[in-house]
Amino acid sequence: MPGVKLRIHPLFLAAGLFSVFTGDLMLFLAATVAAVEHECAHAFVARRYGFILDKLVLMPYGAVIAGDLSGIGKKQELAVLAAGPLANACTALFFAALWWLWPETYAYTDTAAYVSAALFLVNLLPAYPLDGGRILHLALSRFGEARARLVCRVVTLLTAAGAAGYFVWTCFSDPAWSALVFAVLLAAGAFGGAQYRRLAFARGRRFTRGVEERRVVIDASRTVQDALRYLTEEKYLVLVLYAAGEYLGELTEEEYLAALSAGKYGEPLAECLPKL
Repeated sequence: MPGVKLRIHPLFLAAGLFSVFTGDLMLFLAATVAAVEHECAHAFVARRYGFILDKLVLMPYGAVIAGDLSGIGKKQELAVLAAGPLANACTALFFAALWWLWPETYAYTDTAAYVSAALFLVNLLPAYPLDGGRILHLALSRFGEARARLVCRVVTLLTAAGAAGYFVWTCFSDPAWSALVFAVLLAAGAFGGAQYRRLAFARGRRFTRGVEERRVVIDASRTVQDALRYLTEEKYLVLVLYAAGEYLGELTEEEYLAALSAGKYGEPLAECLPKL
């Protein structure tokens, strides 16, 4: 995905090398592709709303993407969170449809399909750092941030305990080491936190080469949040405000970014016009 910076964790390479010796290389590659698809789906939907998720890290257990979602609306955040699991679900359904039409393809695509389906189902669990846990936090946030965090932390730790208990049970036959790793990751995620950065574009060098201007005519009653989708790094934004067919003025990119930095997400654009 354009604009996404990729970083590979050393343990990811170690896990890949380990899969070669254990004969699980195809499973490892399929899981990596499914995880990248999952995270890029988050980034794609976030970008449509004007937010940036652009730091993709390949980890031994999958992938994570980070960036800025601070100030995003609840409905928009829900759409971003749901995008990842839905992308995996659509991939799994695509392969299932492929088997229906051409059954002979099953032997070549079954691993990719099952990995995508598993990633979809696992991310529905209401535990951090999974999407289901973040959706649970979003649903509980109406009762207060502190209470939402507490409930989500307890649910995550209970889920981790369940995964650890399953690992102990399998130790009497064939130990499920993946369950132990999953339990550890969930326990760590229960106490983790997100790092965010504000939207900001370094225009200095771009201005020396010339930047195309993007003029967007928009109703002045729309909020600062509503206009985020028009903000891109490739073009300089100018918002042309109208109300009841009457021209009110223009907001430059700097003025608009200043409103964002001040946290005026729900304020009408008309209120952000410079006072004469």
